[in-house]
Amino acid sequence: MKIRISQAAQELGVSVDTLRRWEAAGKIQAERTPGGHRRYDLAQLRGIVPRQAPSQRLTLAYARVSSHDQQSDLVTQVALLESFCSANGWTYEVLQDLGSGLNYQKRGLRQLIQRICAGEVGRLVLTHQDRLLRFGSELIFALCAEFGVEVVIINRSEPPASFEEELVQDVLEIITVFSARLSVGGSRSQAQPPAGKNRQLIETLREAAQEL
Repeated sequence: MKIRISQAAQELGVSVDTLRRWEAAGKIQAERTPGGHRRYDLAQLRGIVPRQAPSQRLTLAYARVSSHDQQSDLVTQVALLESFCSANGWTYEVLQDLGSGLNYQKRGLRQLIQRICAGEVGRLVLTHQDRLLRFGSELIFALCAEFGVEVVIINRSEPPASFEEELVQDVLEIITVFSARLSVGGSRSQAQPPAGKNRQLIETLREAAQEL
């Protein structure tokens, strides 16, 4: 059965522009009518991603805190997400992570990305945008747009109660990473005076962050 591009996009839960990119990349094939319109083979499309429309897919809610000291905040986030999803009548799962907002390798985040790409997710729900990542959440949102995933952020304006504390922890993590790299670089280099100045700067930044 041959279908139009708008029908194919609805079938896969992606945008029309995404279908055009997939065709240009050779991922899918389209026939052309005498008038130049695209026609897609329905059986081929169903072999690419699950057939479910976005409204029929699962809602995934995601909660994250940076440290074990914030376990109570994680419990609060999960409760809010569950209450919000239940109130809207959505079929949902909650993924949780305990780790820095700068860490892209967290298990829950990786699972979230994999399930979006597999076409299982129709909606992503967050309490705040930075629960996803401190920097780079726009990349995940772009991925959601690519696969037709609706993004719902419950609190778009107010920061979470632990915002300042988590920001300090993320800054300390950056300082720790640079300090470790500096130590490795210093052991391989004879340029000790510049390295010493850099270490002094890093320690000053570390002390300032801890004072916050």
